[in-house]
Amino acid sequence: MWIESPTNPRLLVYDIAAIARLAHEAGALLVVDNTFASPYFQQPFQLGADLVVHSVTKYLAGHSDVIQGAVLAREPSVFEPVKFLQNATGAVPAPFDCWLTLRGLKTLELRMQRHADNAEAIAKALDGHPLVKRVYYPGLKHHPGHEIAARQMTGFGGMVSFELDGTVDEVVSFVSSRRFFALGESLGGVKALVCHPARMTHASIPAEERAKLGLSDTLVRLSTGCEHQRDLVADLLEGLAAIEQARALQAQETVGV
Repeated sequence: MWIESPTNPRLLVYDIAAIARLAHEAGALLVVDNTFASPYFQQPFQLGADLVVHSVTKYLAGHSDVIQGAVLAREPSVFEPVKFLQNATGAVPAPFDCWLTLRGLKTLELRMQRHADNAEAIAKALDGHPLVKRVYYPGLKHHPGHEIAARQMTGFGGMVSFELDGTVDEVVSFVSSRRFFALGESLGGVKALVCHPARMTHASIPAEERAKLGLSDTLVRLSTGCEHQRDLVADLLEGLAAIEQARALQAQETVGV
């Protein structure tokens, strides 16, 4: 059984311990993609997972300059086949990439704390905004997975997603014109990034399938970065204010016509 928690991009949270019990009762292994939480905020092995995978490119390396992945196993019997396959196929990173990752790990604690603080401030600023339909962040008490996240995580991470109450064109304008959030598909680096999943990370999924998954075409995903939260919050609120101003101007022009 393979799960991701929190998920990309809606930050859904799954009860890893409960799923591990179900998997083991059925004689299956549980694999957990722990990229969004990082080992700092969540340790799936302690919750019963058999394998844990990470996109090292993201929070572990932390500086958007490494392309790397990691597979970890709790038991030698599970680890050895994976290690054999890695050796047989030559799936090993370059020495310099390993050095960059080790450099990044030295500041993992500091970076994750800053990411989480920024994410919380952003989520609270967006929650209830008239142009925001919904905010996805496990740290908000009304998030459906909040209680589970509070139980199995030591923090709520640095990712925030929200649905804009507007059009796709407005989303494109919003994500393309931020000052502090660079437009990019990656995440977990010290630089704040903004992403439009429907046209970027999840564009290959047919629109009807995205709709079934609850992935709105106006969903915006934020990787909060390590900048000052005041600047990040202001940047997002300025973008929303620009949409409001554009709508008001369009309304005036319509009336004038």
